[in-house]
Amino acid sequence: MKTSFTSLTDILDHGFDTVIDVRSPAEFAEDHVPGAINLPALSNEERARVGTIYVQEAPFKARKIGAALVARNVAGHLDGPMKDMAGSWRPLVYCWRGGQRSGSFASILTQIGWRAEVIEGGYQSYRNLVHDVLYKEAVTHRLILLDGNTGTAKTDILHRLRRLGVQVLDLEGLANHRGSLLGVMAGGQPAQKGFETALACALAQMDPTRPIIVEAESSKVGERVVPPTLWAAMKAASRIEIDAPLDARAQYLADAYVDISADTDGLTNKLEILRRHRGGLVDGWIALLQAGALKALARALMDEHYDPTYRSGRTRHGADVLQRFDVADLGIDARADLAGRIAAWVETVS
Repeated sequence: MKTSFTSLTDILDHGFDTVIDVRSPAEFAEDHVPGAINLPALSNEERARVGTIYVQEAPFKARKIGAALVARNVAGHLDGPMKDMAGSWRPLVYCWRGGQRSGSFASILTQIGWRAEVIEGGYQSYRNLVHDVLYKEAVTHRLILLDGNTGTAKTDILHRLRRLGVQVLDLEGLANHRGSLLGVMAGGQPAQKGFETALACALAQMDPTRPIIVEAESSKVGERVVPPTLWAAMKAASRIEIDAPLDARAQYLADAYVDISADTDGLTNKLEILRRHRGGLVDGWIALLQAGALKALARALMDEHYDPTYRSGRTRHGADVLQRFDVADLGIDARADLAGRIAAWVETVS
């Protein structure tokens, strides 16, 4: 039996016990329905082999070989992840287009007695819903950008606001990147499709009647592109701004980026990328790095590169600043107090 969904909210509230993605591990890794588990009908290598036979030899031969492989793999899953499932279990199964892999998989489950259903159109139908949200439909949520010069602890404040009950959209967290030249994080970034799934699902689960705080970013977070409807909403959004002294920001960055500064060679290579913009200034930055003067390096980078870039961007794009929050330092206690002040302000505009 097949079931279809007409909106992203519908598929997120599917009501089944388990969502099973039977595509190959490589397909699953790129993107999948949130909460789905991967029980491949074909491995990466098997899928490639069957596809080659289909194109180069004969479709009938490919289907016959594929069926044998699927049956063998499903048997393995029955003896493994599914062996303890009760008779009342209701799984929702999908493959790429809702065709042979998911149909074969679900048919076996149904014959056993489980109430398995297949997503009409498979992953592609889900992907179309995500695409519509981020490429066709206007973002109607009320976004407020959290802005401020580099080093004003915006990401840390965003996390604190979430813990205080404020709605936030954490682009850097969803993209697994700290949003600058120095922002690479362990584990690497998700695929663009995976990033878009995370964004669309986050928005779908937020209350549109309450403000959403979003850190002011460029149109890319690392290598991941902010989709057009969200980027348009961000450009049109009003903002709040954190203002902190340069020395306080330098100390915060020196502490927050200690993992990156520990890799002297890696950071040197990143700084060299800025040479085409800042010329000989890079030599001074590298000298500070090699001397272990991390606070001085952070201060120089902000004073000579990031702050001028920020000022240029603000002049070019303009911004409606609803509220500025001044802070003398960015230690733990000061950041906690700042988050509390911002949360209280957000409550007044809700």
